[in-house]
Amino acid sequence: MRTFTWPIALLLAGLLFQTVAFAVLNTVVPLWMEQFDAATWEAGLVGAFFFLGNLAGTLLAGGVIRRAGFKGSYQYACLLCAVSTVLLPVFPGVPAWSGLRLLAGISCALVWVVVESALLRAGTLQTRGILLASYMVVYYLGTVLGQLLLGWFPSDMPLIVTEVCILSVAGMVPLMFARLEPGNGQVSSSSHIEIRTLLRRRSVFLGVVGCVISGVVLGTIYCLMPLFLKHQGMDHSSVGYWMALLIAAAILGQWPMGRLADRYGRAFVMKCQSLLVAAACAGLMLKGGLMAPSLIALGLAGFSLYPVAMAWGCEEASRDELVTMNQLLLLSYSLGTLAGPSLTSFLMQRYSDNWMPMVIALVALSFMPVLMLGGGHGRRKLSR
Repeated sequence: MRTFTWPIALLLAGLLFQTVAFAVLNTVVPLWMEQFDAATWEAGLVGAFFFLGNLAGTLLAGGVIRRAGFKGSYQYACLLCAVSTVLLPVFPGVPAWSGLRLLAGISCALVWVVVESALLRAGTLQTRGILLASYMVVYYLGTVLGQLLLGWFPSDMPLIVTEVCILSVAGMVPLMFARLEPGNGQVSSSSHIEIRTLLRRRSVFLGVVGCVISGVVLGTIYCLMPLFLKHQGMDHSSVGYWMALLIAAAILGQWPMGRLADRYGRAFVMKCQSLLVAAACAGLMLKGGLMAPSLIALGLAGFSLYPVAMAWGCEEASRDELVTMNQLLLLSYSLGTLAGPSLTSFLMQRYSDNWMPMVIALVALSFMPVLMLGGGHGRRKLSR
Protein backbone atom coordinates (compact mmCIF):
# COMPACT_ATOMS: atom_id res chain seq x y z
CA MET A 1 0.00 0.00 0.00
CA ARG A 2 2.97 2.33 0.45
CA THR A 3 3.56 2.25 -3.30
CA PHE A 4 0.39 4.20 -4.10
CA THR A 5 0.54 7.13 -1.71
CA TRP A 6 -2.14 9.80 -1.60
CA PRO A 7 -0.13 12.31 -3.71
CA ILE A 8 0.49 9.64 -6.38
CA ALA A 9 -3.20 8.69 -6.48
CA LEU A 10 -4.15 12.36 -6.89
CA LEU A 11 -1.54 12.82 -9.61
CA LEU A 12 -2.93 9.85 -11.57
CA ALA A 13 -6.50 11.11 -11.08
CA GLY A 14 -5.57 14.48 -12.56
CA LEU A 15 -3.80 12.72 -15.42
CA LEU A 16 -6.97 10.75 -16.20
CA PHE A 17 -9.09 13.88 -16.69
CA GLN A 18 -6.44 15.64 -18.76
CA THR A 19 -5.82 12.58 -20.94
CA VAL A 20 -9.55 12.37 -21.76
CA ALA A 21 -9.33 16.00 -22.95
CA PHE A 22 -6.30 15.32 -25.17
CA ALA A 23 -7.90 12.16 -26.60
CA VAL A 24 -11.12 13.92 -27.56
CA LEU A 25 -9.23 16.66 -29.40
CA ASN A 26 -6.80 14.29 -31.15
CA THR A 27 -9.70 12.38 -32.71
CA VAL A 28 -12.16 15.19 -33.41
CA VAL A 29 -9.81 17.80 -34.91
CA PRO A 30 -9.10 15.77 -38.10
CA LEU A 31 -12.84 15.10 -38.42
CA TRP A 32 -13.65 18.81 -38.06
CA MET A 33 -11.10 19.61 -40.74
CA GLU A 34 -12.75 17.19 -43.15
CA GLN A 35 -16.09 18.91 -42.46
CA PHE A 36 -14.39 22.17 -43.48
CA ASP A 37 -13.32 20.51 -46.77
CA ALA A 38 -9.65 20.50 -45.81
CA ALA A 39 -7.40 18.18 -47.81
CA THR A 40 -5.95 15.08 -46.16
CA TRP A 41 -2.46 16.56 -46.25
CA GLU A 42 -3.74 19.65 -44.42
CA ALA A 43 -5.22 17.45 -41.67
CA GLY A 44 -1.89 15.65 -41.48
CA LEU A 45 -0.05 18.97 -41.27
CA VAL A 46 -2.20 20.19 -38.37
CA GLY A 47 -1.70 16.85 -36.64
CA ALA A 48 2.05 17.09 -37.20
CA PHE A 49 2.09 20.48 -35.47
CA PHE A 50 0.58 18.85 -32.37
CA PHE A 51 3.49 16.42 -32.33
CA LEU A 52 5.91 19.25 -33.06
CA GLY A 53 4.50 20.77 -29.88
CA ASN A 54 5.28 17.49 -28.11
CA LEU A 55 8.87 17.91 -29.26
CA ALA A 56 9.06 21.53 -28.13
CA GLY A 57 7.35 20.76 -24.83
CA THR A 58 9.83 17.99 -24.09
CA LEU A 59 12.73 20.40 -24.64
CA LEU A 60 11.11 23.14 -22.54
CA ALA A 61 9.96 20.88 -19.71
CA GLY A 62 13.23 20.87 -17.77
CA GLY A 63 13.35 24.65 -17.48
CA VAL A 64 9.65 24.94 -16.63
CA ILE A 65 9.90 22.30 -13.89
CA ARG A 66 13.05 23.94 -12.53
CA ARG A 67 11.20 27.24 -12.13
CA ALA A 68 7.68 26.14 -11.21
CA GLY A 69 8.18 22.63 -9.80
CA PHE A 70 6.10 19.59 -10.70
CA LYS A 71 2.84 20.97 -9.35
CA GLY A 72 3.03 24.43 -10.90
CA SER A 73 4.19 23.03 -14.26
CA TYR A 74 1.24 20.67 -14.38
CA GLN A 75 -1.23 23.46 -13.64
CA TYR A 76 0.30 25.61 -16.40
CA ALA A 77 -0.03 22.69 -18.84
CA CYS A 78 -3.75 22.26 -18.07
CA LEU A 79 -4.40 25.98 -18.55
CA LEU A 80 -2.50 26.00 -21.85
CA CYS A 81 -4.62 23.10 -23.12
CA ALA A 82 -7.86 24.90 -22.20
CA VAL A 83 -6.81 28.21 -23.76
CA SER A 84 -5.58 26.64 -27.02
CA THR A 85 -8.89 24.75 -27.29
CA VAL A 86 -11.09 27.81 -26.66
CA LEU A 87 -9.33 29.62 -29.50
CA LEU A 88 -10.03 26.91 -32.12
CA PRO A 89 -13.50 28.23 -33.12
CA VAL A 90 -12.28 31.83 -32.82
CA PHE A 91 -9.45 31.43 -35.36
CA PRO A 92 -10.43 28.93 -38.08
CA GLY A 93 -8.04 27.93 -40.85
CA VAL A 94 -5.02 25.67 -41.25
CA PRO A 95 -2.32 28.20 -40.18
CA ALA A 96 -4.14 29.22 -36.98
CA TRP A 97 -5.11 25.67 -36.09
CA SER A 98 -1.53 24.53 -36.68
CA GLY A 99 -0.34 27.08 -34.12
CA LEU A 100 -3.06 26.20 -31.62
CA ARG A 101 -2.36 22.47 -31.94
CA LEU A 102 1.32 23.29 -31.42
CA LEU A 103 0.38 24.86 -28.06
CA ALA A 104 -1.77 21.83 -27.19
CA GLY A 105 1.18 19.57 -28.01
CA ILE A 106 3.45 21.56 -25.68
CA SER A 107 0.82 21.19 -22.96
CA CYS A 108 0.59 17.45 -23.53
CA ALA A 109 4.37 16.91 -23.43
CA LEU A 110 4.67 18.96 -20.25
CA VAL A 111 2.04 16.76 -18.59
CA TRP A 112 3.95 13.63 -19.65
CA VAL A 113 7.30 14.83 -18.35
CA VAL A 114 5.84 16.08 -15.06
CA VAL A 115 3.92 12.88 -14.32
CA GLU A 116 6.62 10.46 -15.44
CA SER A 117 9.41 12.35 -13.67
CA ALA A 118 7.37 12.69 -10.47
CA LEU A 119 6.63 8.97 -10.48
CA LEU A 120 10.26 8.08 -11.21
CA ARG A 121 11.35 10.18 -8.24
CA ALA A 122 8.67 8.79 -5.96
CA GLY A 123 9.41 5.16 -6.85
CA THR A 124 12.25 2.88 -5.89
CA LEU A 125 13.85 0.15 -7.98
CA GLN A 126 11.25 -2.22 -6.52
CA THR A 127 8.18 -0.01 -7.05
CA ARG A 128 9.03 2.00 -10.16
CA GLY A 129 7.71 -0.66 -12.52
CA ILE A 130 4.33 -0.78 -10.77
CA LEU A 131 4.02 3.00 -10.76
CA LEU A 132 4.86 3.44 -14.44
CA ALA A 133 2.67 0.52 -15.51
CA SER A 134 -0.20 2.16 -13.61
CA TYR A 135 0.59 5.42 -15.37
CA MET A 136 0.33 3.72 -18.77
CA VAL A 137 -2.97 2.06 -17.84
CA VAL A 138 -4.43 5.39 -16.62
CA TYR A 139 -3.19 7.13 -19.77
CA TYR A 140 -4.78 4.61 -22.14
CA LEU A 141 -7.94 4.38 -20.02
CA GLY A 142 -8.34 8.14 -20.39
CA THR A 143 -7.78 7.79 -24.13
CA VAL A 144 -10.52 5.14 -24.38
CA LEU A 145 -12.92 7.31 -22.38
CA GLY A 146 -12.16 10.18 -24.73
CA GLN A 147 -13.16 8.07 -27.76
CA LEU A 148 -16.32 6.87 -26.04
CA LEU A 149 -17.21 10.45 -25.17
CA LEU A 150 -17.43 11.20 -28.89
CA GLY A 151 -19.96 8.40 -29.25
CA TRP A 152 -22.04 9.44 -26.25
CA PHE A 153 -22.30 13.15 -27.09
CA PRO A 154 -22.59 15.17 -30.32
CA SER A 155 -19.31 16.29 -31.87
CA ASP A 156 -20.43 19.90 -32.35
CA MET A 157 -17.49 22.23 -31.89
CA PRO A 158 -18.96 24.45 -29.12
CA LEU A 159 -19.92 21.40 -27.05
CA ILE A 160 -16.55 19.67 -27.50
CA VAL A 161 -14.64 22.87 -26.64
CA THR A 162 -16.71 23.23 -23.45
CA GLU A 163 -16.12 19.58 -22.52
CA VAL A 164 -12.36 19.87 -22.99
CA CYS A 165 -12.16 23.04 -20.87
CA ILE A 166 -14.17 21.39 -18.07
CA LEU A 167 -11.92 18.32 -18.20
CA SER A 168 -8.77 20.47 -18.06
CA VAL A 169 -10.05 22.30 -14.99
CA ALA A 170 -11.06 18.97 -13.43
CA GLY A 171 -7.53 17.71 -14.11
CA MET A 172 -6.10 20.59 -12.09
CA VAL A 173 -8.29 20.03 -9.02
CA PRO A 174 -6.72 16.80 -7.63
CA LEU A 175 -3.24 18.33 -7.64
CA MET A 176 -4.44 21.22 -5.49
CA PHE A 177 -4.59 18.70 -2.65
CA ALA A 178 -1.40 16.78 -3.52
CA ARG A 179 1.98 17.45 -1.93
CA LEU A 180 4.66 16.73 -4.53
CA GLU A 181 8.38 17.26 -4.32
CA PRO A 182 9.27 20.48 -6.14
CA GLY A 183 11.57 18.70 -8.59
CA ASN A 184 14.02 21.59 -8.79
CA GLY A 185 17.06 19.72 -7.58
CA GLN A 186 16.46 16.73 -9.79
CA VAL A 187 16.19 18.72 -12.98
CA SER A 188 19.14 20.88 -12.10
CA SER A 189 21.45 17.96 -11.36
CA SER A 190 20.34 16.01 -14.38
CA SER A 191 20.90 18.92 -16.73
CA HIS A 192 24.69 18.35 -16.48
CA ILE A 193 24.47 14.75 -17.68
CA GLU A 194 26.10 14.28 -21.08
CA ILE A 195 23.66 12.90 -23.65
CA ARG A 196 26.46 11.48 -25.81
CA THR A 197 27.70 9.46 -22.86
CA LEU A 198 24.25 7.96 -22.39
CA LEU A 199 23.91 7.07 -26.07
CA ARG A 200 27.09 5.01 -25.95
CA ARG A 201 25.20 2.44 -23.88
CA ARG A 202 23.66 -0.25 -26.06
CA SER A 203 20.46 -0.31 -23.98
CA VAL A 204 20.01 3.47 -24.33
CA PHE A 205 20.65 3.40 -28.09
CA LEU A 206 18.12 0.61 -28.67
CA GLY A 207 15.62 2.31 -26.37
CA VAL A 208 15.95 5.58 -28.31
CA VAL A 209 15.50 3.83 -31.68
CA GLY A 210 12.50 1.94 -30.28
CA CYS A 211 10.93 5.18 -29.07
CA VAL A 212 11.40 6.81 -32.50
CA ILE A 213 9.72 3.87 -34.23
CA SER A 214 6.91 3.70 -31.68
CA GLY A 215 6.44 7.44 -32.20
CA VAL A 216 6.00 6.99 -35.94
CA VAL A 217 3.51 4.17 -35.35
CA LEU A 218 1.45 5.92 -32.65
CA GLY A 219 1.64 9.38 -34.24
CA THR A 220 0.26 8.00 -37.49
CA ILE A 221 -2.47 6.09 -35.65
CA TYR A 222 -3.58 9.04 -33.52
CA CYS A 223 -3.47 11.58 -36.34
CA LEU A 224 -4.70 9.63 -39.36
CA MET A 225 -6.58 6.54 -38.16
CA PRO A 226 -9.79 8.60 -37.61
CA LEU A 227 -9.61 9.76 -41.23
CA PHE A 228 -8.83 6.22 -42.45
CA LEU A 229 -11.94 4.93 -40.65
CA LYS A 230 -14.06 7.87 -41.80
CA HIS A 231 -13.13 7.14 -45.41
CA GLN A 232 -14.51 3.62 -44.93
CA GLY A 233 -17.96 5.25 -44.69
CA MET A 234 -18.26 5.56 -40.89
CA ASP A 235 -19.90 8.43 -39.00
CA HIS A 236 -18.24 10.25 -36.10
CA SER A 237 -19.70 8.04 -33.35
CA SER A 238 -18.61 4.88 -35.19
CA VAL A 239 -15.10 6.28 -35.56
CA GLY A 240 -15.06 6.95 -31.81
CA TYR A 241 -16.12 3.39 -30.99
CA TRP A 242 -13.53 1.80 -33.30
CA MET A 243 -10.83 4.04 -31.82
CA ALA A 244 -12.03 3.02 -28.35
CA LEU A 245 -11.67 -0.66 -29.34
CA LEU A 246 -8.14 0.01 -30.58
CA ILE A 247 -7.04 1.74 -27.39
CA ALA A 248 -8.89 -0.72 -25.12
CA ALA A 249 -6.72 -3.40 -26.71
CA ALA A 250 -3.72 -1.18 -25.91
CA ILE A 251 -4.68 -1.21 -22.22
CA LEU A 252 -5.01 -5.00 -22.21
CA GLY A 253 -1.62 -5.37 -23.88
CA GLN A 254 0.43 -3.39 -21.35
CA TRP A 255 0.86 -5.94 -18.54
CA PRO A 256 1.14 -9.09 -20.74
CA MET A 257 3.78 -7.53 -22.99
CA GLY A 258 5.71 -6.27 -19.97
CA ARG A 259 5.67 -9.69 -18.32
CA LEU A 260 6.71 -11.42 -21.54
CA ALA A 261 9.59 -8.95 -21.86
CA ASP A 262 10.57 -9.73 -18.27
CA ARG A 263 10.64 -13.43 -18.98
CA TYR A 264 11.92 -13.73 -22.54
CA GLY A 265 13.82 -10.47 -23.04
CA ARG A 266 12.96 -7.17 -24.65
CA ALA A 267 14.62 -7.95 -27.99
CA PHE A 268 12.51 -11.08 -28.53
CA VAL A 269 9.25 -9.41 -27.45
CA MET A 270 9.82 -6.33 -29.62
CA LYS A 271 10.49 -8.57 -32.64
CA CYS A 272 7.15 -10.27 -32.00
CA GLN A 273 5.44 -6.88 -31.57
CA SER A 274 6.84 -5.65 -34.89
CA LEU A 275 5.58 -8.76 -36.71
CA LEU A 276 2.14 -8.47 -35.10
CA VAL A 277 1.88 -4.80 -36.07
CA ALA A 278 2.72 -5.68 -39.68
CA ALA A 279 0.12 -8.48 -39.71
CA ALA A 280 -2.53 -6.14 -38.26
CA CYS A 281 -1.81 -3.54 -40.94
CA ALA A 282 -2.17 -6.18 -43.65
CA GLY A 283 -5.61 -6.98 -42.20
CA LEU A 284 -6.60 -3.30 -42.34
CA MET A 285 -5.68 -3.13 -46.02
CA LEU A 286 -7.74 -6.25 -46.77
CA LYS A 287 -10.71 -4.71 -44.91
CA GLY A 288 -13.84 -6.90 -44.82
CA GLY A 289 -14.42 -8.73 -41.56
CA LEU A 290 -10.78 -8.28 -40.49
CA MET A 291 -11.30 -4.72 -39.18
CA ALA A 292 -11.99 -5.70 -35.56
CA PRO A 293 -9.22 -8.33 -35.12
CA SER A 294 -6.76 -6.08 -36.96
CA LEU A 295 -7.46 -3.11 -34.69
CA ILE A 296 -7.20 -5.33 -31.60
CA ALA A 297 -3.86 -6.74 -32.75
CA LEU A 298 -2.59 -3.26 -33.61
CA GLY A 299 -3.60 -2.01 -30.16
CA LEU A 300 -1.99 -4.95 -28.35
CA ALA A 301 1.33 -4.71 -30.16
CA GLY A 302 1.66 -1.14 -31.44
CA PHE A 303 0.83 0.68 -28.21
CA SER A 304 3.08 -1.50 -26.05
CA LEU A 305 6.19 -0.78 -28.14
CA TYR A 306 6.82 2.51 -26.31
CA PRO A 307 6.83 1.30 -22.67
CA VAL A 308 9.05 -1.69 -23.50
CA ALA A 309 11.47 0.54 -25.44
CA MET A 310 11.47 3.13 -22.65
CA ALA A 311 12.13 0.48 -20.02
CA TRP A 312 15.04 -0.79 -22.11
CA GLY A 313 16.51 2.68 -22.35
CA CYS A 314 16.20 3.31 -18.59
CA GLU A 315 17.37 -0.08 -17.32
CA GLU A 316 20.93 1.09 -16.53
CA ALA A 317 20.06 4.68 -15.59
CA SER A 318 20.96 5.91 -12.12
CA ARG A 319 18.52 7.97 -10.06
CA ASP A 320 20.29 11.20 -11.08
CA GLU A 321 19.95 10.26 -14.76
CA LEU A 322 16.25 9.37 -14.72
CA VAL A 323 14.78 12.76 -15.64
CA THR A 324 17.36 13.28 -18.40
CA MET A 325 16.67 9.78 -19.75
CA ASN A 326 12.93 10.49 -19.61
CA GLN A 327 13.38 13.67 -21.64
CA LEU A 328 15.71 11.94 -24.14
CA LEU A 329 13.28 9.09 -24.75
CA LEU A 330 10.28 11.42 -24.99
CA LEU A 331 12.26 13.59 -27.41
CA SER A 332 12.96 10.50 -29.56
CA TYR A 333 9.29 9.53 -29.42
CA SER A 334 8.24 13.08 -30.38
CA LEU A 335 10.53 13.06 -33.42
CA GLY A 336 8.81 9.88 -34.57
CA THR A 337 5.34 11.31 -34.04
CA LEU A 338 6.32 14.38 -36.03
CA ALA A 339 7.72 12.42 -38.99
CA GLY A 340 4.99 9.76 -39.19
CA PRO A 341 1.86 11.87 -39.88
CA SER A 342 3.76 14.29 -42.16
CA LEU A 343 4.95 11.57 -44.54
CA THR A 344 1.87 9.37 -44.32
CA SER A 345 -0.69 12.13 -44.94
CA PHE A 346 1.18 13.12 -48.11
CA LEU A 347 1.14 9.53 -49.38
CA MET A 348 -2.56 9.13 -48.51
CA GLN A 349 -3.42 12.35 -50.33
CA ARG A 350 -1.37 11.51 -53.43
CA TYR A 351 -2.07 7.79 -53.73
CA SER A 352 -4.58 6.04 -51.43
CA ASP A 353 -5.65 5.55 -47.81
CA ASN A 354 -3.91 2.15 -47.79
CA TRP A 355 -0.61 3.97 -47.41
CA MET A 356 -1.45 4.58 -43.74
CA PRO A 357 -1.32 0.91 -42.66
CA MET A 358 1.46 0.29 -45.18
CA VAL A 359 3.74 2.95 -43.64
CA ILE A 360 3.06 1.64 -40.13
CA ALA A 361 3.92 -1.91 -41.22
CA LEU A 362 7.12 -0.89 -43.01
CA VAL A 363 8.33 1.20 -40.07
CA ALA A 364 7.60 -1.60 -37.59
CA LEU A 365 9.45 -4.12 -39.74
CA SER A 366 12.40 -1.74 -40.09
CA PHE A 367 12.99 -2.26 -36.37
CA MET A 368 13.86 -5.92 -36.97
CA PRO A 369 17.45 -5.40 -38.24
CA VAL A 370 18.09 -2.89 -35.45
CA LEU A 371 16.90 -5.42 -32.89
CA MET A 372 19.22 -8.01 -34.37
CA LEU A 373 22.06 -5.84 -33.10
CA GLY A 374 20.64 -6.29 -29.61
CA GLY A 375 20.95 -10.05 -29.81
CA GLY A 376 20.24 -11.59 -26.43
CA HIS A 377 20.47 -8.28 -24.60
CA GLY A 378 17.57 -6.85 -22.72
CA ARG A 379 16.84 -9.92 -20.60
CA ARG A 380 17.30 -8.13 -17.35
CA LYS A 381 14.12 -7.38 -15.43
CA LEU A 382 12.26 -4.34 -16.69
CA SER A 383 12.07 -1.23 -14.60
CA ARG A 384 8.65 -0.39 -15.98
